[in-house]
Amino acid sequence: MATFDLLADLPLVVDDYALEGLSAAISPDMVRHCTVVKIQGQAEVGVGEDVVYSADEQLAFQRAGAVQPLAGNWTLGEFCELVEGLDLFSQPPEMTVSRLFRIWAFESAALDLALRQGGLSLAGALKREPQPMRYVASLRLGEPPTLEPVSKRLALDATLRFKLDATSSWTPELIAQLADTGAVDSVDFKGMYKGTIVDQGADPVLYQRVVEAFPDAWLEDPDLSSPETAAVLAHEHARITWDAPIHSIADIEALPFPPRMVNIKPSRIGTLRNLCATYDYCAEQGIGAYGGGQTELGPGRGQAQYLAAVFHPDTPNDLAPSAYNQTDPPAGLPASPLVADFNVPGFRWPV
Repeated sequence: MATFDLLADLPLVVDDYALEGLSAAISPDMVRHCTVVKIQGQAEVGVGEDVVYSADEQLAFQRAGAVQPLAGNWTLGEFCELVEGLDLFSQPPEMTVSRLFRIWAFESAALDLALRQGGLSLAGALKREPQPMRYVASLRLGEPPTLEPVSKRLALDATLRFKLDATSSWTPELIAQLADTGAVDSVDFKGMYKGTIVDQGADPVLYQRVVEAFPDAWLEDPDLSSPETAAVLAHEHARITWDAPIHSIADIEALPFPPRMVNIKPSRIGTLRNLCATYDYCAEQGIGAYGGGQTELGPGRGQAQYLAAVFHPDTPNDLAPSAYNQTDPPAGLPASPLVADFNVPGFRWPV
């Protein structure tokens, strides 16, 4: 049975919904804004998180309040169809993918509510046995880049593993220091981002240094449009993974060669139906998957962790506890792999 079919007929009663704004300074020059969607019904509340990156769009969403016609008796599948037919933005968003982010906020909240109303856990509804979820911490190393962000976190947990954003400013000395830690599981070339603050152009010198220094690491989102970088990675296809281009099964099929691994971000896929279909497709095709975060501030991180525990627990999930995004993470964060009691009703990381 298709995964979505295990969830589509869950009864769902919606009385109303509310929005809660969250914000946090995640760097000296960036305040992150997110919105928690709280759907209410039968004395239960389901939650999801809108991770749209535009602060203006988040604040406009919060100011508008609960304006969508969501109340009624539904199945979960019917409710998802309703949400996907609504215009959830008062003005066209700056980024097309933001529509997927907001749909996921409503559909994940509805999934949480339907499960809680039915007294079911997500794992139970899917008839799957979750496993402890392995994670890596995702980092940029500043400009000029230094080892300090890595060493600071290793001082808190010597077993911590990393996914690092490589930049052309990485020196051979820094790369050697990073390799000496033995803690790098993935290197993100950011080659698929265009017009963002994290853009990193095709750099064959950087690629060659990374390939040689980290022979066992996954290599995420290289820019293969340059003949020089394509040549550097010609024999590394087995460890190339993809993140930013993946919004659908069609995107996986359009990759330049069949992947061994892809990053499935629930909010980037957008709809619950398509997310479930993507998990099914990867399983059928023998494609590995790992999860990724969106700098969530609320329940969205735990929901992505839950899905990773169910569908791909033992891969380099870019889903470290959100506190690792802070400039100075606190001591005592839970070590990888994360464990929980998944018998709790709903779709939230059990605490």
